[in-house]
Amino acid sequence: MKPAIITVDETEGQKLKIAGGNYRIIISGKQTNGEYAVIEMSVPPGAGPNPHSHADFLETFYVLEGEVSFKSEDGTYIAKQNSFVNIPKGGIVHGFKNLSDKPAKLLCTVTPAGLDDLFEEIAGYLETNSDNEIETKEKINSIFEKYGQKMFSPDYLDRI
Repeated sequence: MKPAIITVDETEGQKLKIAGGNYRIIISGKQTNGEYAVIEMSVPPGAGPNPHSHADFLETFYVLEGEVSFKSEDGTYIAKQNSFVNIPKGGIVHGFKNLSDKPAKLLCTVTPAGLDDLFEEIAGYLETNSDNEIETKEKINSIFEKYGQKMFSPDYLDRI
């Protein structure tokens, strides 16, 4: 039996609130048998993930709107609208920040899927969280580790 074509319009997909931004899981790993996931990220001004790595995921970003600074062990790249960034498997430490004064919009594809599940779990935790700041940080770090992510301090890449 042939697999079915998946179609998603602009109102569909799972919407999540993460780190002050709005993420939409357009295609989840559940829909692709874990092969890949596609996530639309709306990142507020000045926001973005701290340096992190994930050895088992290939992650790509296409900048739909705004201007984002991608920083890695290899250097810094300013990605403007219609730019593309590829983070290969292997665990290179990287992060990004929205440099503009309005939300940046990114289209992120991760292969294999799994980052979508991480985002789902973190968003679910944050919705019901009543922990103090230290407990919240520890819980989020444990979720990241569960999905093969390693977190680094916010200034980690500044020291390289």
